Amino acid sequence: MPDAAPPRTPSSSLPPSSAPPSPAPEHWDEHPIALIDIGGKRLRAVTAAAGRFGVRAGMRPAEARALCADLVELPWDDVAIEAAIIEASAAFLGASPQVTPVEGAAGLWWVGASGFDPVGGERALAMELLRVARRWHPRPRVAIAGSCVAARAATWAGASFDPQATERTLINVVPAGRDAAYLAPAPLALVPMDEELRAALHALGLRTVGALAELTAEDVERRWGDAGIRAWRLARADDLRRPVLARIETQPAVEVELASPSSTMEPILFLVRAALDRLVQQLVAHGRAAASVAITLTLDDARGALPSEPVHTVTREVRPARPLARVAPLFERCRALLDRWTLSAPVCAVRVAIVAAAPLTGEQGDLLSASWRDIGAADAAIERLRSELGTDAIVRAVAQDTHRPEKAGVWRDALEVEPVARTRDVVRDDGGRRSLDFARDDGVSHSERAKRVEESALALPATRAANGSRGLQMVREPAPVPVTTAAHRTLEPAEPVEVECEGEVPRVVTWRGHRIAVSRPIGPERLSGDWWDDGYRRDYWRCESLAGEFVVYLDRAEDGWRLQGWID
Repeated sequence: MPDAAPPRTPSSSLPPSSAPPSPAPEHWDEHPIALIDIGGKRLRAVTAAAGRFGVRAGMRPAEARALCADLVELPWDDVAIEAAIIEASAAFLGASPQVTPVEGAAGLWWVGASGFDPVGGERALAMELLRVARRWHPRPRVAIAGSCVAARAATWAGASFDPQATERTLINVVPAGRDAAYLAPAPLALVPMDEELRAALHALGLRTVGALAELTAEDVERRWGDAGIRAWRLARADDLRRPVLARIETQPAVEVELASPSSTMEPILFLVRAALDRLVQQLVAHGRAAASVAITLTLDDARGALPSEPVHTVTREVRPARPLARVAPLFERCRALLDRWTLSAPVCAVRVAIVAAAPLTGEQGDLLSASWRDIGAADAAIERLRSELGTDAIVRAVAQDTHRPEKAGVWRDALEVEPVARTRDVVRDDGGRRSLDFARDDGVSHSERAKRVEESALALPATRAANGSRGLQMVREPAPVPVTTAAHRTLEPAEPVEVECEGEVPRVVTWRGHRIAVSRPIGPERLSGDWWDDGYRRDYWRCESLAGEFVVYLDRAEDGWRLQGWID
């Protein structure tokens, strides 16, 4: 659609509930029930059955009981209502990436409806929203219009209160560009405004939205100020509210607002998981995998209280070791990030975006090969261990450039990615084997280098055929039998021992009170180095005994013997 036209906005409405409907034949909405605020002074919400008796939200309990003697009064539970709103918002994300629960109107959502023409149009989106909303209510209402105020008004024109209502009658679509005309005959109760302003309009005889829209802006501003101008603009379908910011997304993203600001990460995790489900499906459909995921939290710290000021957002990225197209490992990485995230203010909105993607790997497993392993499954298992045991629990050994045994390797994070050396575009035919020479960057672009390597590799068979000097090899050397080497267990640090020598050859070693006779000493192997840092001079002996093999050394700098480790 053109930029000047507002995006189509569906409004999904259902009564506030903390749980899906009961399997009982009669739904709770068929009983006269009212939810009362904590102070017990006003009704916050009423069922359809209570509404048929004239009970309305905002009434006092005594007034409601006078209208309906069988009215059941239940306390309003903010925690249960908020949890239900978050759960429903996450479910609506499966239909549209733009979902916003309406503040102060539990059970009402703004949902973005732009760009659905290639996948069935607005009617298909409304049917999907209706299907999702029926988890909580048997007759939800869905309306689609060009503005939020018209969409909300259209939800009251459906047949939700009719027990025989069909799916088609539960959906109301306002024709494009007809929002103001549609609102004209509607009552003023469908336009959000102050009660004092509403009473003043009624006193002047203005009963419909169209009557308010016909007034001039000067008269409205002179009589009622900014509040009157806001209501007047809404009456003319001039509504700036949107499910999300009105901008074109340059990357796959899902944005959702919380019903109320949260100081904990529990609702954030719930929404992030639902967002990743949708984003991963989009990536897989296009043959892509997520290489980097950005999570943006909008903080409710009053920095952007004025409409012209930008809101306070904080963005952090998750970068897996390799591109992933599975929800489980991506969510575990996001969970680890959020667990380390300290909130400076409550969170009022969450945005999850794929900021970098890579082609989806085409690797497939062989059902008859026991050696093939799924990399994605391994990543998911590692992430589960990291979330349970801590981010530093999974490590790997990395070799170091030194001859000192105790510093020959260090433990590093298993998911750290080592920089890959650039390759020079030279393919050598060495005894029928292909190889790539690693070298420094020579100024050639990556695409040009890849093209040269591919051309050189394709030219190898022709080169071999042209040479023809290599004779047929009738006898081949047998492949070496794989041998499992013994494990060298090093003590950290090396422990002092008492050694009885024959000359300079160790014969008896006493370690932790145990006397070990050396049957065969092998050595010495003299190592020295690191004179610029922490120099060392040692004589190493490999000793065989009835208890096994072990390694001791004589430290020339300290003139003492130490046990380095043993061999299993």
